[in-house]
Amino acid sequence: METPGRPGEAFAQVLDAGDEAFLLIFGERLDPEVNARVQAFADALRSAGIRGLRDVVPGYLSLLVTYDAATRDGDELREELVAVRPATGTIRPPRHHEIPVCYGGAYGPDLEDVATQTGLSPEEVVRLHAGRDYRVYCLGFSPGFPYAAELPRALRLPRRPTPRLKVPQGSVGIAGLQTGIYPLETSGGWHLLGRTPLAIFDWTASRPARILPGDSISFRPIGEEEFLRLEAAERQGAPRG
Repeated sequence: METPGRPGEAFAQVLDAGDEAFLLIFGERLDPEVNARVQAFADALRSAGIRGLRDVVPGYLSLLVTYDAATRDGDELREELVAVRPATGTIRPPRHHEIPVCYGGAYGPDLEDVATQTGLSPEEVVRLHAGRDYRVYCLGFSPGFPYAAELPRALRLPRRPTPRLKVPQGSVGIAGLQTGIYPLETSGGWHLLGRTPLAIFDWTASRPARILPGDSISFRPIGEEEFLRLEAAERQGAPRG
């Protein structure tokens, strides 16, 4: 079932997403201002004390709201969601993270291939990738994986035709107009340009994800010597940046 949004609402549509969830649609095109509204609305729901609400999961342009159907009527909750008015801005101020990355070689096995496909030199690929700030639109795929955009147009490639079964923790990849960091060793089909020694997800921490939606990231090229030094510091429990 689809419910059109009313004029002036933060979101434009409400879609049923199974028996115990709604998907709120805020826009149709990638836009940092639309994503900021998604984040602000998620903050508002988390602090609203709505009965039966289980979780809110922000996406690029949408927000998944899950609830307990045993304690809440879906139609009633839908009307309550429509009535929510988020405060201006977000509850949590966004932060910027500078991510050190060792590009190429064993750390970035796809750098040469990306250079070939784009008609650039490996040095130009690194310069372009590390030459701007990226907004973190959402987390997903694996715990703490930051989906960040937008890549320079010259670097936009489709995913690899054959995903890898194992992508090392900390790998920095690109796909489409996105870049991201693999928080854990998982499978993955993005092009791997390099790797960061920083641990961006820690199950034992009070805030497991180092990078959160609404934050921004940039990449700083480093050599292998600095990579190994920073990696050792991370293992020794150096404070998070």
